[in-house]
Amino acid sequence: MKLDGLSAIVTGGGSGLGRATAEALAAKGARVAVVDRNEAASAEVASAIGGLAVGLDVADAGAAEAAFARIEAAIGAARLLVNCAGIGVAKRVLGKEGPQALTDFETVIRVNLLGSFNMLRLASAAMAKLEPLDGGERGVIVNTASIAAFEGQIGQAAYAASKGGVVSMTLPIARELAQFGIRVNTIAPGLFLTPLLRSLPEEAQVSLGRSIPFPQRLGEPAEFAALVVHMAENAFLNGEVVRLDGALRMQPR
Repeated sequence: MKLDGLSAIVTGGGSGLGRATAEALAAKGARVAVVDRNEAASAEVASAIGGLAVGLDVADAGAAEAAFARIEAAIGAARLLVNCAGIGVAKRVLGKEGPQALTDFETVIRVNLLGSFNMLRLASAAMAKLEPLDGGERGVIVNTASIAAFEGQIGQAAYAASKGGVVSMTLPIARELAQFGIRVNTIAPGLFLTPLLRSLPEEAQVSLGRSIPFPQRLGEPAEFAALVVHMAENAFLNGEVVRLDGALRMQPR
């Protein structure tokens, strides 16, 4: 799929991997809707790339439907959805104060898994109505999982479960949407230099980078964005979960 002139939606676009993705797509000529729960961050990025700022809780069904209508009216129906919105809660199932609060688990599942599915279901419904492009393609969806889906660490039960769900739904949805000319892929990133890790002391960042076989550094958000662009442009890439982690395999803690 050629990105120049197409409309795209990036959730979690106000920072980190989402921001880098929004910037990369805009650089390719796409019209980008920058979706983020942090409206100020969304507006900042949208202003910088000439996109559309959308404040949204991605797991809110009604609000998401309204957002899709607004996006279509402003920049046209999206041919590309990139789900980057996500959160993490690092807590043990059995902590010093007893069992983990169920709300902690529910919140992570709601944002990471239900939010991704909510945006995907609405995007695919809109894409299916579009005229096919060359090769019969109507749209592309890229989800964000994590290597925690495969090697979740202690304290990551909720996060790993949410990302494991994203991984597991990739193939069945890709198979289902194939009839409409919509491709679905997922990226499972490792340790990336997101705002959270940037806030750590430089010594800690270097230490984390040394745990990665090669290259021995944290991933750059632009490298994640480059893979999103490739997934959008490579028409034969479908139903895949691609690890982007420098051959890192996480240890228990």
